[in-house]
Amino acid sequence: MTKDQLFTRRRVLLAGAASATAAGTVAALSAGLGDAPPPPPVAAPGAPAARPLDPSAFRLAPSTGYGAPRAEPGRTAVRSEPILRVTGRGRTMMLTFDDGPDPRYTPEILDTLAEHRVRATFFVCGEMAEWNRDLLARMADEGHVVGNHTWSHPLLTGLTRRRVQSEMERTSEIVEKAYGEPPRWFRAPYGAWNRTVFRIGADLGMEPLAWTVDTLDWTAPGTGTIVGRVADGAAPGVVVLSHDAGGDRSQSVHALRAYLPALLDSGYQLTVPRRQWV
Repeated sequence: MTKDQLFTRRRVLLAGAASATAAGTVAALSAGLGDAPPPPPVAAPGAPAARPLDPSAFRLAPSTGYGAPRAEPGRTAVRSEPILRVTGRGRTMMLTFDDGPDPRYTPEILDTLAEHRVRATFFVCGEMAEWNRDLLARMADEGHVVGNHTWSHPLLTGLTRRRVQSEMERTSEIVEKAYGEPPRWFRAPYGAWNRTVFRIGADLGMEPLAWTVDTLDWTAPGTGTIVGRVADGAAPGVVVLSHDAGGDRSQSVHALRAYLPALLDSGYQLTVPRRQWV
């Protein structure tokens, strides 16, 4: 598979996705994240028209709740549900980015995070990481966490155990080579989990992490809409899902530049996952 094919594969644009203006939404952010509703949806000027792609590209909603009790020291427990929230005191949130790294968008996201001295979590696909090992090395240097998002972003619940093992194991190997250590966290594509996925993740020493706020940025709804979804969903413990690859992610880049300083000004602390949570 060529590099260009990797950049353009996957995703379905949702018909009728609403948008909000960036200026109005940033004002709502500054007034108090999570307290005020986003402005009424309006059509985004120049927003791309919805167009169907492969049906398997539809993103599924994640499971909810917590799973098994704490693991024994040096071992990873097999969960029945993924972790959804940050634990900790005060206004703590987590930013996560899936499907990368992509040299067109990931560096700009890293630049914005560095400007504000914020760390994030990147769930990378092995086939993208293989092309862009230098970006994983930069993530390591700047203190970000890199997680496993499988090799080729398949629907794991439709695969054999052997295929699931290959998808996750190959990605862990690439991450270890490029990042400097194996991933300790994984996220199932489309939020589709089952017992096999949890078991293999645990066997590889990883904890499953889902999300609580989905920006749906992969639908390209407009920068203002993405910012508005973060503003509306911001609350202590929230895990935000965005993307730095899998299509045109320029809206995701611009949205981060708007909502990140507003989050910080509102007193939120942005963190990365820690093993003591489990």
